[in-house]
Amino acid sequence: MLSLLSDLIAHKGHANATMLTAIRSQPAAMVDFELWELLHHILLANRFWLLTVLQAPFDPEHEAKRSRSFDDLVRRYAASQEEEATWVAAATSADLDRILEHAMIPGGRCSVAEAILQVCLHTHGHRAQAAKLLRRHGGVPPMTDFIAWLPDRPRAEWPTTSPH
Repeated sequence: MLSLLSDLIAHKGHANATMLTAIRSQPAAMVDFELWELLHHILLANRFWLLTVLQAPFDPEHEAKRSRSFDDLVRRYAASQEEEATWVAAATSADLDRILEHAMIPGGRCSVAEAILQVCLHTHGHRAQAAKLLRRHGGVPPMTDFIAWLPDRPRAEWPTTSPH
């Protein structure tokens, strides 16, 4: 289970980085309010689950602050992904079985393994929405399927500066 969840986290990072790169290539997409709201929602959910797993405080007001620029948004995604990857690299099976309790978790509780699966599936679903919004601006969404990622398991390559 730990190996599969580690792969899901790595894939999520690669897929997010690839999608953000595709969005960056379309100037109109980079400023689309609906797309920005969606990208921030994905990041906020990722931050909630990450901080809950790390047993760190989740400050909704701080975490919900909008990024100042697309580059800042990308930096926040990359930093969160790095924190997740660092945690999962040191995790044990016992860590996955630990129960998380929080008022924002439906039902009030779940295991760490269930939390990781939730954040990966939640992000996947919203990436599909982002792909649709990117198409609206003439962009071509990248292939982000897990099964296509598996053979080579490419690492996330985060864009570092806006080309525009």
